[in-house]
Amino acid sequence: MSKIIGLDNLTVEQVNQELANGAKFIVFLYCFSLIIVTFKRSSNIHFIKAGESTLKHSIKFTLISVLFGWWGIPWGIIYTIQALITNFQGGRDMTEQVMSALRQQPENG
Repeated sequence: MSKIIGLDNLTVEQVNQELANGAKFIVFLYCFSLIIVTFKRSSNIHFIKAGESTLKHSIKFTLISVLFGWWGIPWGIIYTIQALITNFQGGRDMTEQVMSALRQQPENG
């Protein structure tokens, strides 16, 4: 699983409480092109607390796409638009997948 950003110093109980309050695990899309080759990628997973804006987390990935995504033909334009729409809608919610993966991990002890 990808690194999860935003869980620093939170206990399992605090994470569960945040999730109960509406927190989510989110990834953001970005793309970059080298004229004939276009790459579409996802960010690391971000833990977004309830009521927290995703804008401060998504801006970096949105700017990468705006500046470097358009130049590939034809996928650069298509992937850039997909990334912008996804990021402006708050990113891709991965909460269910993250929780499923965490449940399957053996406990350390």
